[in-house]
Amino acid sequence: MSTNLLSLAIWTPIVSGLLVLATGGDARAAFARWLALAGALVSFLVTLPLYTDFGAMNGGMQFEEMRPWIGSLGINYHLGVDGISMLFVLLNSFVTLMVVITGWQVIQKRVAQYMAAFLIMSGLINGAFAALDAILFYVYFEAMLIPMYLIIGVWGGPRRVYASIKFFLYTLIGSLLMLVAFIYLSREAHSFEISAFQNLHIAFKVQILLFIAFFLSFAVKVPMWPVHTWLPDAHVEAPTGGSMVLAAITLKIGAYGFLRFALPILPDASRYFAPAIVVLSLVAVIYIGLVALVQTDMKKLVAYSSISHMGFVTLGMFLFAGNTQNTWALKGAILQMVSHGFVSAAMFMCIGVMYDRLHTRNIADYGGVANRMPIFAAFMMLFAMANSGLPGTSGFVGEVMVVLGAVQVNFWVAALAATTLVFGAAYTLWMYKRVIFGDVVRSQVAELKDVNKREFLVLAVLALAVLGMGLYPQAFIDKMHFSVNDLIAHVAQSKL
Repeated sequence: MSTNLLSLAIWTPIVSGLLVLATGGDARAAFARWLALAGALVSFLVTLPLYTDFGAMNGGMQFEEMRPWIGSLGINYHLGVDGISMLFVLLNSFVTLMVVITGWQVIQKRVAQYMAAFLIMSGLINGAFAALDAILFYVYFEAMLIPMYLIIGVWGGPRRVYASIKFFLYTLIGSLLMLVAFIYLSREAHSFEISAFQNLHIAFKVQILLFIAFFLSFAVKVPMWPVHTWLPDAHVEAPTGGSMVLAAITLKIGAYGFLRFALPILPDASRYFAPAIVVLSLVAVIYIGLVALVQTDMKKLVAYSSISHMGFVTLGMFLFAGNTQNTWALKGAILQMVSHGFVSAAMFMCIGVMYDRLHTRNIADYGGVANRMPIFAAFMMLFAMANSGLPGTSGFVGEVMVVLGAVQVNFWVAALAATTLVFGAAYTLWMYKRVIFGDVVRSQVAELKDVNKREFLVLAVLALAVLGMGLYPQAFIDKMHFSVNDLIAHVAQSKL
């Protein structure tokens, strides 16, 4: 088993991105595209051994690397993944490869810079998922904002500057509180090691303050209601690739932060705040689902859908019965994060395919697309069903596990959570009906051409992922099982 796999997963895309950046202007755009594709493919391939060589019977950290970084402050370059974080490293590398292929012909200006931004961001995101030193995590957590800020601000829509600044300020201000929490914990533990933080005994009032700091940082990133308002703006203005990564990957960093920091380090405060977070999560599931129902812009509808689905994730994480988290709900939340990565990337890809042809995202501007793009309509039907939670697709697995777990804790919470299956079907299938079916209502729609080979490849691979996870979720559950049990055992122990 190689001990440098995680460094390869982090630095291969970053170095590839820098090489793509060095190709220069648009005169060498074709070379930049092929170099970016090679970099993204190699970056994905080097992460595959993390799955194949992972010891599923071991719930602790694997593939660990430890090197001194800032020795005088006790900060180390310490990496490692467990059965939870390993899945997200793989998901990130996979989605980045899809994004590079997606932007192949769509991006015509500053091609090298566009591809490089995604590759560099991919490496930084892998770093955040793999970091076992708090300052190392913070550096990666903050650094990934810069490429996404540029992607929205340079290649985005008419209000891209407003959306990128709002995205940057929301996430930066929240994460500054996380840094304060890290500094306090390091003074108590005499180390920045996350494992050292998890073994501290912390007074309850201090846990409350630290939890609030972590919550404000990670809730913005998820994003939870009511700090979600930056996400629809960012999605609407971002290019297709930016929306795919934003929904599929960066939102997961916030939820991952709860799993890695808030729950195991501050279990008593987590239990104290759990009822409030359950309420906020249910508001996201129900209220944001209703908000999605009235959207006229396809991208904004799917953006609100993401907030509603991520509400399911935070709900599953904070379902406590006494001192113990619910195993079904927690596993369901993690599966929902992975599934949402596949489904949201696919939905934004589908919207991008139509936007590239008609340059509009308004639902009213479409109608009868199936008459001109039958292959595309079939793919989008699959992804719409997955977004609605149809059994046999990845969207069903996580949601039903969270609902089953919620039933064991509180029937009414489960009943309210299950309404997402109704609202999800309502807004997704209503949009699909108006856009894809019916008569051709616009002359532009009559001239549409079906998906090309590049678009077919991306949609087919995403379809395989959605169906593969839906039909055989055990491949994901087996890898995370012992890590989830270790986390639950850790959270069950009071730190007072």
